[in-house]
Amino acid sequence: MHQSSIQIDVLLDEQRVPEQINWRASDTTAESTKKAKALMLAFWDGEDKTAMRIDLWTKDMMVDEMADFFYQTYMTMAESYYRATQNAELVSDMKKFAATFFNKFREQQIETNKA
Repeated sequence: MHQSSIQIDVLLDEQRVPEQINWRASDTTAESTKKAKALMLAFWDGEDKTAMRIDLWTKDMMVDEMADFFYQTYMTMAESYYRATQNAELVSDMKKFAATFFNKFREQQIETNKA
């Protein structure tokens, strides 16, 4: 049996707010540790039937980056759901929501920048 690992290191400031997120995986072609501004990690506890999550972002994560991060996450969640279930109708709904979310964010940014 093959074992793979992912290591995540988070550098915190005095108030325990993330300043830097670094990660590396054992089964990758990347030779060095990679930096990230945010992460979402979820585990499914099959016994308790609950999701356990860790959501972190660094101080320098911009609002527009967060919106793009969520949009891309919604889209990849839809693709993962399709691979697991083959339910094209629900996947289409998920992708429509992601597009609506991102378009609404952009509209709000335009309105905010006009002021």
